[in-house]
Amino acid sequence: MDGGAGGGRGARRGPDAPPALGAVLGYRVYARRWVFLLVLSLLNCSNAALWLSFAPVADIIAHHFVLSTEQINWLSLIYLVVSIPSGVVAIWVLDSVGLRWATITCAWLNFAGSIFRALPSLAIGIEDPFAFLMGGQSLCALVQTVVIFSPAKLAALWFPEHQRVTANMIGTMSNSLGILMANLLSPTLVKKEKDIPWMLGIYIIPAGLACLLATACLWDSVPPSPPSAGAARCSSERFLEGLKLLLHNRAYVTLAVCFGGGIGIFSGFLALLEQVLCVKGYSNEFAGLCGALFIIFGVLGALVLSLYVDQTKQFTEAVKIGYCLTSVVCVAFALVSQLQGQTLALATICSLLGLFGLSVVPIAMELAVECSFPAGCGRARRGPADGPERAASGAVHLHLPGWPGPPGLEGCCLTLFFHTRYRRLEAEAHVSRSIQDDVDHAPQPAATP
Repeated sequence: MDGGAGGGRGARRGPDAPPALGAVLGYRVYARRWVFLLVLSLLNCSNAALWLSFAPVADIIAHHFVLSTEQINWLSLIYLVVSIPSGVVAIWVLDSVGLRWATITCAWLNFAGSIFRALPSLAIGIEDPFAFLMGGQSLCALVQTVVIFSPAKLAALWFPEHQRVTANMIGTMSNSLGILMANLLSPTLVKKEKDIPWMLGIYIIPAGLACLLATACLWDSVPPSPPSAGAARCSSERFLEGLKLLLHNRAYVTLAVCFGGGIGIFSGFLALLEQVLCVKGYSNEFAGLCGALFIIFGVLGALVLSLYVDQTKQFTEAVKIGYCLTSVVCVAFALVSQLQGQTLALATICSLLGLFGLSVVPIAMELAVECSFPAGCGRARRGPADGPERAASGAVHLHLPGWPGPPGLEGCCLTLFFHTRYRRLEAEAHVSRSIQDDVDHAPQPAATP
């Protein structure tokens, strides 16, 4: 246990001073919250790596298993399709089953999927390898929505107010690190068709480690004592009632539609980047490098931005500025990707796309909770994290000259029409003021002669 969540950073108190607000309210934080975050981050990273592990070497995979390019694309796109029906189920699981059992179940499914998709390369006599590849990817796809929604839930339930955005950033960006792993590892491991079994086996290792740690190290879904007033009230609404509240929340719906569309475009961008660039003469390695730069600069930007927003609470400003800059960079990518020999320009554009676009993802997740509080913190992330219907169409837009249109339109709508109160912060400030008033008016002990 780390100690109280409030009043721990002030001046030293005398023996007759009133107790800190954290002690009065019974708010505490526990060191094992970091273990939970580590396990969830590893699971998120592994699941994302499995998602795009085929995309950077799509041509070699297709030739080895005698599959078409469209079939290889579906090994990535199945994640987006499965997320449509599984998204609402994931919210119910997090609210009803609890964060611990949801994480353990997802870890086992992810591990099973990683093994199942490796069977065509390890077993002899399999006549339809695509069925095993798609079956394994589908099992992993069932996990995606839960592990993407979980960081906001974990941050809200286990972390104090001044660490929530940072914790959410770590859990969310671990998904991006998994994408980075796939973009770098797959082209490095697979030079020839004989390397494919080795690649599929390597991806089993992080999935197995996440499964082992989740089973052995996670003890509780919620801490014995909440870390903040917001954590005490999180998930206070019933499942269906919470969904109805979200549908009537104009700010949440606007954020869900606009940011969900942006995530859909990014998903298509990452899934088909190799095919978009290779038709113009760029190599698999360069396409993987562009994907890696997108992730690296996105993670670095998210780290700096999350630390800043944790201190300033300027959620809305950060999201709006990031989205508008992303729309401009999307236009640049659409133009330059149609040209040959523009390696430096494309690498720069992909870096800026990650810096401006990917870095605001964890901020948007926290903003979704702020504008929808006290609805369950898992369901508050449904729209921004997923946007599945638009995500499934994001890949299509990449092949069209006008694909920057959707993010540009959504950026304008978000800037003009999104306005919200920070409901969770307001609730926590109200509780703190009420308790402070009680402490100030409490009778003080008589001075000892």
